[in-house]
Amino acid sequence: MKHLTRLVMFLAATIVPLVAIAKHDHERGESGLADTTVMIIRHAEKPESGPDLTPEGEARASAYVGYFQHFSVDGQPMTPDTLYAAADSKSSMRPRLTIEPLSRAFGLPIDGRFADKQTHEIADALRTQPHGNRVLISWHHGEIPKLIHDLGGDSDALIPGGKWPTNVFGWVVVLRYDHKGQIADAQVIHEHLMPDDH
Repeated sequence: MKHLTRLVMFLAATIVPLVAIAKHDHERGESGLADTTVMIIRHAEKPESGPDLTPEGEARASAYVGYFQHFSVDGQPMTPDTLYAAADSKSSMRPRLTIEPLSRAFGLPIDGRFADKQTHEIADALRTQPHGNRVLISWHHGEIPKLIHDLGGDSDALIPGGKWPTNVFGWVVVLRYDHKGQIADAQVIHEHLMPDDH
């Protein structure tokens, strides 16, 4: 009985401080984006109609395997360890299809819980739910400026006019966060992956 009493007292003495620490961190606004890099791409080329990719889009999707395997920013390797894509809809499965070859090659699942307009929800999930520290997001170009904003970035500074051009597929938006979860660096990298990349 004495041993049981001591065990209960020990657990109480250990758990209470841990709860207090967790609560303190939450109150300070600790973010799941701390020391994380988020990379955002537009889905690959699309046809005049239908939810799929064009042959050019399929070629880009395949080329992303090698591209992101060796992707680096300022000399730091940034190979993705977490994948998100806008949820499939009747009109488009392109975000998922764009990173499916990469998913297979890297053995990473694609999180497709969020619809293209749910930029606040995916940003909130990245701040509050476990994930890797190199996150790749494949999204619809019309919603990417809002996604950047919801992730704490300045889309107007990154993208001219704050709107992703309809004819541009070859950009990677890179948001790097410090140990407090604040953006320390933001840039747009031109892939030059396909012949018509701008």
